[in-house]
Amino acid sequence: MEKVGRLAEPVARYFFRELIKGIKQCHRNHVAHRDIKPENLIITEYFNVKLIDFGTAKFIEDSIGDGFHTDKVGTESYMAPEVHLKQPYRGESADLFAAAVILFSMVSGHYPFEKATQFDKNYRCIAQKRPDIFWKSHCQNKAEGFYSENLKDLITQML
Repeated sequence: MEKVGRLAEPVARYFFRELIKGIKQCHRNHVAHRDIKPENLIITEYFNVKLIDFGTAKFIEDSIGDGFHTDKVGTESYMAPEVHLKQPYRGESADLFAAAVILFSMVSGHYPFEKATQFDKNYRCIAQKRPDIFWKSHCQNKAEGFYSENLKDLITQML
């Protein structure tokens, strides 16, 4: 994304589906990646997306005994809020949260927020169930319909 900038929504949708396939495969094998970010994705010559760098990955069951993890790992911009808060979290949910941040970034060319904490005004809108304000903030200086309603709904639900 650094080299090409933002992607048109149909192109981002394709790569996002590829990313979700990889995440689904990890979760099917009971592995949570826990550091999903663009730098940990490669695109093959056939435009398949592959997850790499499993240095922070853990077996989903390899946690505190109930499927939850407690260690703070990952990259701050992609971390789920419960990871920032050092609360027990499900690795699968943290992976999907990071995927939502990536999808937003692919389409918009920038992050949806700096960090998913109460101190970030954009994330606070999501946490307070005010996605209308979140999207209004991100739609400033963009053409009408820049973000499709389906895209906004998907990202909002995942965050």
